[in-house]
Amino acid sequence: MTNILLEGFDINAHWLYDELKNYIKPHYTVAVVAFSFRDNRVKGLSDWNQLYSKESGKFYNGIVGGFVAYGISENNITFVNYFSDTKEIAAQKIQNADIVYFLGGLPDRMMDRINEFDLYDVLLNHKGVIMGYSAGAVIQLAEYHLSPDEDYKEFSFYKGIPYLGDFYLQVHYENTETQNAAIQKVLKERGKTVYATSLGKGAVIVHNGTVKLLGEVHTFNK
Repeated sequence: MTNILLEGFDINAHWLYDELKNYIKPHYTVAVVAFSFRDNRVKGLSDWNQLYSKESGKFYNGIVGGFVAYGISENNITFVNYFSDTKEIAAQKIQNADIVYFLGGLPDRMMDRINEFDLYDVLLNHKGVIMGYSAGAVIQLAEYHLSPDEDYKEFSFYKGIPYLGDFYLQVHYENTETQNAAIQKVLKERGKTVYATSLGKGAVIVHNGTVKLLGEVHTFNK
């Protein structure tokens, strides 16, 4: 199994491409799980379409273009739509995909919606490539932490999908006092390694249990 934990959706960045092409193949199909949106910004299908639809989605070209750069046909990339897909259709999209791709945003709300759609076991049992950026990276951990920011006022631990359980991840790392305090709290309370991916510059790949760090990743141990 392969897990790819990223900073952003520029998956074809020069410092990622040569490595990721080992896992992203031209004949693959992709299911984009677009469940991490903020409630105050996306209140219905129209709002969702403004972010992710082919016709008017602000992020559509960036997300799809990243995979097209690896030779994947646009026709082989589908979005799991919270507002228009049934539970059965959502599950089928994921089961039929070689790559499941979690987007950035709010990881706890993404987990809420995954559970609402009864997709937890479907996702956990997926045997292909699991990848995601920001929220879509931390959600791949059995337990993840979030340091205080504009969305989360207090440090806390959250439950993700337990693909990975041997380390924690600090995304968008900028060596701030708040982030460093959060990392030290994780080390003290959980005693596991924390990988901190620098803002827009780092990634973690776990392939069959072997961890590989790409770009600028800081490693913190107790």
